Amino acid sequence: MRNHNISRSTTETSIDLKLAIDGTGKSSIQTGIGFFDHMLTLATKHGLMDVEVHCQGDLEVDQHHSVEDVGIAFGKAFRNALGDKAGITRYASITTPMDEALSTVSLDISGRAYLVYKVEGLKDKVGNFDTELVEEFFQAFASNAKVTLHIHHVYGKNTHHLIESIFKGFGRALDVATERSGRITGIPSTKGTL
Repeated sequence: MRNHNISRSTTETSIDLKLAIDGTGKSSIQTGIGFFDHMLTLATKHGLMDVEVHCQGDLEVDQHHSVEDVGIAFGKAFRNALGDKAGITRYASITTPMDEALSTVSLDISGRAYLVYKVEGLKDKVGNFDTELVEEFFQAFASNAKVTLHIHHVYGKNTHHLIESIFKGFGRALDVATERSGRITGIPSTKGTL
């Protein structure tokens, strides 16, 4: 199994994260932010990854540090778990409906960190979760996983549904892009490295 465990401590957060890319969708997510835990659980389930996240953060300040730092840890664990990337599919583009909402997540495990986030019309909060932190999570993940990640909200009006379709699509795209193909030998790049 391609897996990696990471511990990361700062003055703002303390995180232990375990990731197994070739899992079955099992998770134990505890960040102290209920909606964020729910979204990470969905990504794990639909991405068929096994993930454990335990984050103690300065939630008395706000949710920003916890969400961003989990994205950093998740991205680093993902990058390390993949190893040399030999034989992987590399690309994925997934469109995911959630009731009236539709989003597309496209990614390239390229070795180049880049995020394009075209999501408009979110309400400021879902429960007590600051929805602007969705972009912060994905920016932190893309930067530390060194992947190119495009997220596009196609349509929809319910903020919970919109974000849920994105996280489900994110998990599904990671699953497809990390699959090993019997037709691909070595590193899937004309440069010979990713």
